[in-house]
Amino acid sequence: MPKAWVKERKREYYYRKAKAEKLRSRAAYKLLQAVKKYKFIKAGHVVVDLGAAPGGWTQASRRIVDSSGFVLAVDLKQIEPIDPPNVRTIVGDVTEPKTVQDILEFLPRSADVVIADVSPNISGIWELDHARQIDLARQSLRIATSILRSGGNFFVKVFQGNTLQDFIDEAKQYFRFVKLVKPKASRAKSAELYVLGMNFKQKTKTPKG
Repeated sequence: MPKAWVKERKREYYYRKAKAEKLRSRAAYKLLQAVKKYKFIKAGHVVVDLGAAPGGWTQASRRIVDSSGFVLAVDLKQIEPIDPPNVRTIVGDVTEPKTVQDILEFLPRSADVVIADVSPNISGIWELDHARQIDLARQSLRIATSILRSGGNFFVKVFQGNTLQDFIDEAKQYFRFVKLVKPKASRAKSAELYVLGMNFKQKTKTPKG
């Protein structure tokens, strides 16, 4: 990585804040800010964190659900364990149908919230990166609709691009409230956004995946 980029990152407010608060990623603040505004994770909730490595969103979720809730972190690679007993980590691929069953085996009950900060390997070809990101968002939506309780919530990363609206329209089939969110902790020049779906409807159909 270029030294200038590393230096800028270390100076950056949320990077330093995460270090000081022993959070594994500055991305934790994106989730915390969104939850503060929209209240989609609460104490006692069961949360599934897709694409969880290195664990920043998992730590943030654990702070919110407190000791009465439960957080399951899922990622392609092994996540370094997070101490509280009500946090579990498993290896899983959001694109694999069997991951739903793997998740359900670890949950104490249907999930209240599914969060997904999943991201593809960035190629630098914008149309390709956008398409891959939307595909991962769709896979995350498929999992969410399989494990959420009625009335549950969903929060997923997307990239701006020509198929974003199609994904938003798809999410509206499953959630009564859908909104695009850009937390303050997201870099202003970044094209990343988050789709928030709240109040999951009774299941009617399975999303494309």
